[in-house]
Parts: sequence; C-alpha cells; structure tokens
Amino acid sequence: MALPTRIGLAGLAVMGQNLALNIAEKGFPISVYNRTTSKVDETVERAKREGDLPVFGFHDPASFVNSIQKPRVIIMLVKAGAPVDQTIKTLSQYMEPGDCIIDGGNEWYENTERRQKAMNELGLLYLGMGVSGGEEGARNGPSLMPGGSFEAYKYIEDILVKVAAQVPDSGPCVTYIGKGGSGNFVKMVHNGIEYGDMQLIAEAYDVLKSVGKLSNNELRDVFSEWNKGELLSFLIEITADIFGIEDDKGDGYLVDKVLDKTGMKGTGKWTIQQAADLSVAAPTIAASLDSRFLSGLKEERTEASKVFKSGGFGDILSDQAVDKQQLIDDVRKALYASKICSYAQGMNLIRAKSHEKGWDLKLGELARIWKGGCIIRAIFLDRIKQAYDRNPELANLLVDPEFAQEIIERQSAWRRVVCLAINSGISTPGMSSSLAYFDTYRRERLPANLVQAQRDYFGAHTYERVDMLGSFHTEWFKIAKQLKD
Repeated sequence: MALPTRIGLAGLAVMGQNLALNIAEKGFPISVYNRTTSKVDETVERAKREGDLPVFGFHDPASFVNSIQKPRVIIMLVKAGAPVDQTIKTLSQYMEPGDCIIDGGNEWYENTERRQKAMNELGLLYLGMGVSGGEEGARNGPSLMPGGSFEAYKYIEDILVKVAAQVPDSGPCVTYIGKGGSGNFVKMVHNGIEYGDMQLIAEAYDVLKSVGKLSNNELRDVFSEWNKGELLSFLIEITADIFGIEDDKGDGYLVDKVLDKTGMKGTGKWTIQQAADLSVAAPTIAASLDSRFLSGLKEERTEASKVFKSGGFGDILSDQAVDKQQLIDDVRKALYASKICSYAQGMNLIRAKSHEKGWDLKLGELARIWKGGCIIRAIFLDRIKQAYDRNPELANLLVDPEFAQEIIERQSAWRRVVCLAINSGISTPGMSSSLAYFDTYRRERLPANLVQAQRDYFGAHTYERVDMLGSFHTEWFKIAKQLKD
C-alpha cells in the first residue's frame, strides 16, 4: 500500500465518492473515510473497477488521519451544519498543527468563518470550498471555489488545478477566491444565479409550449439550436436532452409526467436574504425563489384553477394565431436579455459583500472559473469576464457597452414576449422581473420622489431636493388641511 497518501477525503455519498475518484485518477493517492463503513468499501471497489485507482479505505478515523502525508490535508463532503462540526470534532483530535481541513459542502459562510477561528486556535488551517457541477462535475472536473487560509490553498493548489474542469482557452476552473467564508459565499450566489437561470428557461418553455403549442420534439430541436448560439450553456443543453426522453413507465414523454413541484436546499433563500441585508436588488433571483414556493402549493393551485375556470379563465386566455418562428426568435432574445439581468444581480451582490468584508474579490476571475464544470457554465461568461477585464469597477453588467448594445437589440422582442405571456395568463415572473429591473435601472427619474414624500408626510423621515443641498421636512398634513378648509 502506497502510504502515506497525498490527501484524505471524509464523506462518501455520491459527491464525495466521485471527487475522491477524480483526485485518484489525476495521480494523487487518496485515503477515504466514512462513518458508515460500507460506503468506504463501496468506494474502494469502484476505484478498482474504474481503472485500479489509488484509493485506500479506512474504517476508523485515527488510521485514516495517520495514513496521510504531513502536513495533512483532508476534504470533508458531508451535509452542511451539525454533521460538519461532528466530522471536524472526530478528525481534528488526531490532527497536528499545520494540518488542514477543507469543507467542500454548501455551507453558510459565517459557519465557515466560525470554524476557521476555532481551527486556528488548534493550529489547524481551514478552507471553505464551493464545489459546483453535481456528481458528473465532481467525477470529471468541477468548478472549485476555495476561500479561507491562503497557506492551506497553496498546500493543495497542485491537486485542485488538475482536478478542476479544464477550459482550453482560459485554464482550470479554480482560483483562490479570498479570505474568510468568501468561497462559500461565492458558491451560494452561484446557486442563486442558477435558480434564476432555471426559472427563466422554464418560462421560455412555458410560453413556447402553452402559446406556441410546440411539441416536445419541436422543443428539443429549438433548445438544441439555441445551444449553438449565444445561449450555449449546460442548462440549455440538458433542457434539450430532457425533451427527447420518452417515458419508460407509460406513453409519451417523461417531462410531462414529472410533478410540477420544485425542491430546494436553501442556497437560493440565503442569496435573497443576503441581497436584502446588503440592499442589493436581485428581483430575478427573488422571483425564481417565489416561484419555487408557489410550485409547492400544488393542492391549493389545483383548487384555485377550478375556482377561476368558472370565471372564464381557461389555462390559456389567448387564442390568437401565433407566428411560430417569430415566437421562437422572440423568446430566445427575451431569455438572453433576462439572463444578463440575473447574472448582473448576482455579480453586484458578490461585489457588495466583498466591499463589506474587505475580501477584494475579482469578478472577472469568478466568471472565468464558472466557464466549465459548474451548473451555470455558459459561453457568455467569457463575455462577462471581458466586461470586468475592460472595467474592473463596472457598476453593472447592463452598462458594459457590449451587453448594453445586445439588450437594446433584444428589448422589443423581450417586451413582446412578456406582453404575450401576460395577455395569455401565463406567469413569467423571472422575465418580467428582469425587464422591470432593466427599466428601473435605465431611468434617470423614478416615482421614488412620491414614496419619499409619503414617508415624510406620515413619519417625518425628511427628504432631499433635486435643486438644493440638505435635508428637508414639510408639515404636509397641516398644509393639506389648510387647503381643504
């Protein structure tokens, strides 16, 4: 047995197993451990089957830790929260100063910062590392977002650079993100952008299916075609695949048999809570979260559909003739413009947190490491990277000259799709929120003057003026009363 191994991995559910095999396949002997020992044996068996990979299994934490070369590096892939603390407690008692623990789960960033402090007191280094790409990415090349101890990152940079997804023109999809819990925070926002992306694609599907009456075969062809242009991305690619898969338990296509209730793990909710805390508008991501909440009310929606059917509401209110090709082209443009807004919101949220915490995050570099391996990988991330390379202080992706021009070219189609959806009784909260975000951001003057006047009227909150400096308060009530008398 080739001991000591180069690295250890604890937590052998699907993600853990796949990442361990990926590391071993890149030539790094790895020790693996899991509280349920059958998982250890299963992983070692898989390693033998998949090319006799150098994976060594251990059934007890002491021998697992002791099998790794010093300074030891151990990646944990266990459920966020208490299981992480439990695993740290189990492993750290056998570790020595200078050793390093990496949490590869979807953890709340403040938990990572708390653990980093606790580990520092024991002389141990700590990294919180976002891992994106699902099980397939973990096995063949994920996008990795490590944050925390830079010294710890340097220990394993050689491994991460080989294990991460490789993009020919821009290198491995990993970079040192920054201090503290920045790696987890960036992964959380990545997931929030992912929520927005998935919602927008679902809305495009709904409009094409419900108004355009496209069949699953036509939808597959449309999304396959879109995946060759500016929408080229992992999510568009898998969407095309989904439409082509027939039901193995009955007639028709599987997608039509899937219950319309969306699950979630919590990162989207965290993203919106952070946006609110930082006063950053993220309406597309918020709309996608609300849509998941509403999808969960299946029984209520079924009853509501009966109530409103009697009021003349069928499923679709519009029976106007639609030019299919025009609709497909319009929806493509609306989807692209809406996506730009979703990514812009995510990037602004990351920047706001970076300023608050002093993390000095590089937005262009984040776009680069999301180009491969991760769920939101898309060709236009390259354009986002270029936008931030051109101007690292870019206030918003919408005002980058290239993106601004693309939105201008697509806005008529975008408005047509949203109007068509509204008139047809189809909800497009993501596209509508994106459009409202764009329309609000591009206007020099908003009706917020009235809201501020109302606040001063009932709460004496004061207001500023457009024509002179200072804070002002008006006795609105008294004046109004005099005018009425």
